[in-house]
Parts: sequence; structure tokens; C-alpha cells
Amino acid sequence: MRNGWWRRIAPLVGVLVLAGCGLQSGSAVPLPVAPGSIGPVPGLAGVAITVGSKDFSEQNILGYLLEFALTAAGANVRDLTNIQGSNSLRDAQLHGQIDIAFDYTGTGWINYLGNETPVPDERGQFEAVRDADLAAHDMVWAAMAPVNNTYALVTSSRTQRETGVRTLSDYAALIARDPGAAATCVGTEFNVRQDGYPGMARKYGIDLGTVRKQIVQDALVYPAVADGGQCRFGSVAATDGRIPALDLVLLVDDRAFFPKYNAALVMRSDFARAHPEVVDLLTPITALLTNEAVTELNRQVDVDGREPADVARDWMVAHGFVRLP
Repeated sequence: MRNGWWRRIAPLVGVLVLAGCGLQSGSAVPLPVAPGSIGPVPGLAGVAITVGSKDFSEQNILGYLLEFALTAAGANVRDLTNIQGSNSLRDAQLHGQIDIAFDYTGTGWINYLGNETPVPDERGQFEAVRDADLAAHDMVWAAMAPVNNTYALVTSSRTQRETGVRTLSDYAALIARDPGAAATCVGTEFNVRQDGYPGMARKYGIDLGTVRKQIVQDALVYPAVADGGQCRFGSVAATDGRIPALDLVLLVDDRAFFPKYNAALVMRSDFARAHPEVVDLLTPITALLTNEAVTELNRQVDVDGREPADVARDWMVAHGFVRLP
């Protein structure tokens, strides 16, 4: 697979670079594009813009969408996608090492701003994090996408038939009745985040001392739950393409615990003021990023094994935003 060696070591490189004092730029955009409906923008001609993302498929895809759009507009784009973890990406943005990235409203509200109670509706959550982050950190949130990549628990269709568990309340009741029947695999961040398992357990009255829980890498949750031998339930991102591919089903969050995680553009205010064309340029793209569209893009990477850059460019070409050179 093209750039496969780099994608394996990039998280380590990102950590080492961010730990240093002089991150200046990333690498070149991995694939060329020519202007389509996005043509040269005079105010962006030759402007150096570094694009970042976190280190999972959806974030890499979204980062490349930004890179291809800004390249077609004439900017001098540098690629700093695949940074390990939310906090590392955030620190890079706060310190001016990354100019623009997609991030999630729930992450901003809970993790970056330290709130414990999410805002229940998508627009309200976006507006709350937009206003608070601008006031507290001079960060601009803009052009919220429809995609809501919230946390969720899944089970297999087979396990659902056997247990009758369809909601998180059903899951909590199963743990109380028979903890061994509710073995659960959770990712490392989900295991400790207050918008993850600890908070969910409080909301649904789950006794953490009785939970049969295994902490695994996020990518291993999906096959483990599909197989059902190691774990019957697991933590996932709701737009992951492996969910439909492995015949997994999302448990209904019937008490509305999980925050909204709509993707949105995030920039420092000085960058946004200097380049107002960026939001106008990217808004037509974010408007098309529905749960269905993004889940399919994720599936092409995580199930079909395609490179995120190829998937992102093909989508941009299919929608006419750019052309192949």
C-alpha cells in the first residue's frame, strides 16, 4: 500500500516532533490535484497552510479533504495529518504549529474546555463550544458538518438476538443480572474519558466493580465483538465503516448520555481573520459530510484497505471539487 511504512511510523514521529520546540512544517500533500469547482483564490495564492489531523481513519480522510481543497485554491499546503491523540493535535494548534484541522464539538466542549454536561442538540453544542473556545483560547470553530461521530457501544446481531440487548439501559441491566454475559472491550481513551465509559456508567447506574471489561486498541474492538468470544460488547465511533461491514449494531443511547461530536473546522483566530476565504471555500465540502457519506469513506479505508489520501481525493473528484491532474 502506498505510504504504508509512513502511516505506521507517523504517530511516533508526530509525538517526537510535537515534544520538541521547533515544529515548522509537515510533509508535502501526498497526491496532486487540479482545480475543479474549487479554483484559484487570489487571497490564498502561495499562502503557507499546515493541515493537521488525529491518527485514525476518519480524521486522516478529513484532513486530506482540507489539503486537496486548499491546494486547488492555490495555497502552499503542508501535511501534518496522523498526529497521535486529541491533546497532541490541540496543543499543536494552540502553539501555531497547525493552521487548520477538523475536530469534534463534543471533544472541544468536554476535553478541551473541561465541561461535564454536554449540550443536548447539535447546533446548540456547536454554538456553545464555538463561543467558549473563542473567549478562552482565541480558537475559531466554523462550518459544522452534519456528521456526528459520537461514541457508542456495539454488539453483534447474533449477540443481540441472544440477549435482547438493544439499548444502553438493557446493557446495564444485563451487567447487573449476569456480568459474565456482558464482557466488554473498550478502547484506551474511552476507558478513562468522562464522555466515555466512566461517565456512561454513572448515567446508567452501572457498578464499575462488576463490569467484565478488557482494554484493547480501538481497532481490535470491532473483530473482537464480531467474533463474540472475547467480548460481546465494545466501544466504537458511530461512523466507523467496520460497523456495517461486520454486521455490528449500535446500542441506543436511550438516556442521551453521549455528547454530540459533529466535525467542524478549527483554526486560531489570527489565521481565520487573515484568511476569511478559507471558511467560504470549505463550507460546501463540510455540508456534504453526512454520517452515511463518512461511514462509507471510513469503510473504504478500514475494510477495503485503501489509503485515506486516495479515498479523500476520489471523493473530491466525484463531487467535482477537484480534478485529476
